[in-house]
Amino acid sequence: MPLVGVVLCGCGRFDGSEIHESVLTLLHLDRGGAEWIAFAPEGPQWAVCDHRAGSTLPGERRDMLAESARIARGRIRPLAEARAADLDALILPGGSGAARNLCDFAERGGEGSVREDLAALLRAMHAARKPIGAICIAPAIVALALGAHAPRLTLGPSDRGPALEAARTGAVLVPCSVDEIVVDEEQHIVSTPAYVLGPGIADVDVGIGKLVAQVLAWLR
Repeated sequence: MPLVGVVLCGCGRFDGSEIHESVLTLLHLDRGGAEWIAFAPEGPQWAVCDHRAGSTLPGERRDMLAESARIARGRIRPLAEARAADLDALILPGGSGAARNLCDFAERGGEGSVREDLAALLRAMHAARKPIGAICIAPAIVALALGAHAPRLTLGPSDRGPALEAARTGAVLVPCSVDEIVVDEEQHIVSTPAYVLGPGIADVDVGIGKLVAQVLAWLR
């Protein structure tokens, strides 16, 4: 069975990983006959948010690894321990928190950077031609880490702020609907807009299912 790493960064779309996108990724991997292991950074989230009100809760702190373990049901390891040599593929779910915890794209756009442990992992996976999947805002992370290689990616519409910022890295941003994927066959990178477009869990499920299927097809 192929082993696929899934990178999380908390539990909730505002301050961590988007839960629907994360769970659907794990579900499609399981149904596709793959084994998965989740990874998350150790340390505090950028903030703690009230997901009903959409506001931050000043003074509260939560650890990304501990919070991500809620989604992974404990099947998780620190991101610093992830090694490309141990994995067959890597998938990054999205969520607004991913653009703040895993990189600083939310603040700096195309001038931003990815936390070094994840950037090194992405570069190693890419160099080994191992598949990389990116969901929702996570293609921006791939753009920041691998933009010099001009990967084909999507953030939904290609003429809006996030896509325009990601394109500044050298990545090629391609328009895509919520139920479709953008495939870079040469570089083994696949992405889908998910909740960048929404509008609901059934809609994003279609694109995520296709993304996981493409990742696993490359491993056959």
